Amino acid sequence: MTEPGSAARTLSANGFPEQQVRARARVGAGAVFPDRDRYGSALFGASAPPAATDALDRARLVPPVFVPKRMAAMLELGREPLVGDVDLGTVIGGLNSTLPVYISAFGSTAAASRDLGAAVARQAAAAGVPMVIGENIVPVSGYGRHVDEEPGALLLRIAEYAKSVADGVGGVVVQQSTEDADAEVWNLVYSDPAVEALSSTGRLAFELKVGQGAKPGLGGMTLVPRERAQRLAAQYDLVDIYGDADAPVLRCGTPGTFDEEILRRQIQLMRNNYPRCRVWVKLPPARDVDRAAALAWAAGADSVTVDGAEGGTGWAPLGFLDQVGLPLAECLRRIDARGHNLLVSGRIWEGGRAVKCLALGASAVGLGRAALIAADEHPDRGLAALLECLALEMRLILSALGCYQVKDIGADDVWLPGTDGSP
Repeated sequence: MTEPGSAARTLSANGFPEQQVRARARVGAGAVFPDRDRYGSALFGASAPPAATDALDRARLVPPVFVPKRMAAMLELGREPLVGDVDLGTVIGGLNSTLPVYISAFGSTAAASRDLGAAVARQAAAAGVPMVIGENIVPVSGYGRHVDEEPGALLLRIAEYAKSVADGVGGVVVQQSTEDADAEVWNLVYSDPAVEALSSTGRLAFELKVGQGAKPGLGGMTLVPRERAQRLAAQYDLVDIYGDADAPVLRCGTPGTFDEEILRRQIQLMRNNYPRCRVWVKLPPARDVDRAAALAWAAGADSVTVDGAEGGTGWAPLGFLDQVGLPLAECLRRIDARGHNLLVSGRIWEGGRAVKCLALGASAVGLGRAALIAADEHPDRGLAALLECLALEMRLILSALGCYQVKDIGADDVWLPGTDGSP
């Protein structure tokens, strides 16, 4: 079992609010509020707002005075609606979920170790939220299907999820990149009897990875031992970035080459070859992300996932992390998701940012780094506690907005600075 806090240095890079996430993983819903020891002895509010790093942070949720949806709920219930009457149940890419939240893809790096990945799988399943399994796991660690083999990390996560999930909710989404396609990952999973319980109940999805937030336009990047590099030279671009005989070598995978027809045919192939699976498409925060999303939906994708440039990654050039790709707020502004399932991720860890994304067109939000940090903090219940915090915050916010279902919120519920002449 992973020791609490053991992955902290790996998971907390680039200014992510690690300590707040860890507090939520320890305390649970109580961490949504100020220190309870100060209750009755201190007044809160009227303080300087926290430093905002992007447009979503600067945006504010704005409840109305007149709340017709609350009135409708009151008439239906025969009493004043309560926070607990907010229904967070959501369909995410064809999968039923207890919350408008899914676990974003994380793949083969040590930060998502076998134990940590299994802990996330168990807790996500028990909470009834879908989990995406990221790229490059099988090429790195194998699949482990035979009885005399130890299950690989991908199969282990699927098995742990399947053991803990309740009937009718949740699901596993298996991502495939160009490297995974060479390893025929989807074929392995789809034909595996161990996955039958999920696929036969409509709780298996495959996600075509076109790109990701932290390094749009680049393929997978890993550091490999120098002694292995020569064996990989025929398949990958290898760059000796350190020039040290004892240092690892950078291995660069291909991002894949897409035009409109290739993307359309890939989605159609997925629907034809894997009829029991939902079809997801993951897009990078590219300048034409709106066109790509519209094409994917028109071709039959059940959902489109978009990482903003704030999305995480195991390894990428620093210049990409700081300067390449559209912010999540701009992706949401450009994409017309009406009538479609849009899933977004990018520094999601608390309810305010999550609800802003939902109001601006997303159907659900993804937890990536936050899920790993929470499970690392407490392998048995850290992620569950973080989800409890998110659920409480979402219910409180939706109730304040006079909404009692996720689909009821919209762009009018968010104020974006600068749209009315404000700074």
